[in-house]
Amino acid sequence: MYPDSEILFPPRCIPLLAEVRGKAWKALVRRVARLPEDHPDTLALSLTVIRLAGCLTCDMDSYRASLGCATCSQRAVAGFKGTDEQLIERFEEAREEIEAYLNRGVRPSMKRKASKQKASGPSSAPAR
Repeated sequence: MYPDSEILFPPRCIPLLAEVRGKAWKALVRRVARLPEDHPDTLALSLTVIRLAGCLTCDMDSYRASLGCATCSQRAVAGFKGTDEQLIERFEEAREEIEAYLNRGVRPSMKRKASKQKASGPSSAPAR
């Protein structure tokens, strides 16, 4: 329906994000833009933008889809209320998730939940 819209933020749009924030963000985007699409940093930056832009709730009939991924992602990153450092922290957290998944197949948040359940002992729910 819209020629520039995809299901999730595409790595081809990464270079377009360089000018929407400050120097630290620009340096990160320029570095990641030179990496292959399957590099963990490329995946992490894509995941960061997917979360910021709300790609998981975008559908092809939405206003966001009519803007296209390039414009939507630029607006989402530019509109982030935190500092560039906070935005880069989100990227670093996403990179940790990507690395954990690639290395072990487990998201860090899922690992924490499993260890909490193990520490609390067996469930007190009645057996069926």
